[in-house]
Amino acid sequence: MKTLFLVRHAKSSWDESGLSDRDRPLAERGERDAPEMARRLARRGVNPDLILSSPAHRALATAKIIAEALDYKRKNIDIDDRLYPGRVSELLRMIRALDDKLECVMLFGHNPALAELAHHLSHAITRMPTCAVVELGLDANSWSEIDSTTLARVSLDYPKKRSG
Repeated sequence: MKTLFLVRHAKSSWDESGLSDRDRPLAERGERDAPEMARRLARRGVNPDLILSSPAHRALATAKIIAEALDYKRKNIDIDDRLYPGRVSELLRMIRALDDKLECVMLFGHNPALAELAHHLSHAITRMPTCAVVELGLDANSWSEIDSTTLARVSLDYPKKRSG
């Protein structure tokens, strides 16, 4: 069983009009939402073997907040340019090439690519609000099987979703 988490960056700020898109920081809401989602993942005992993040500041900031809550060393977060802005075909190639020793992988990136990828893998997922976390449990021994495998588990969580 392989577990793939797709995490959309937390809400970003548009306050500084001179910043490039890659450099936009988290907004106040993003600064609140990312730690909340991190706590939810930590309570569930999520333990990623690998965290890959877009190089965009807002995605990397979200990844660092969540990594810290999951006791994943922030220095071990891999930055991958293919996650910014991301295309489904490229993301699928990246996932297929993952080392099969990895059981749990988290990708931090952007919409529309992450929502499209989630929908491609499970039609149950139709949207990903900011700081949304999609969990896909793949009934597979190899990441190369991502397109043909059965999903054993699919879940979507996001900051405004009420629990239980």
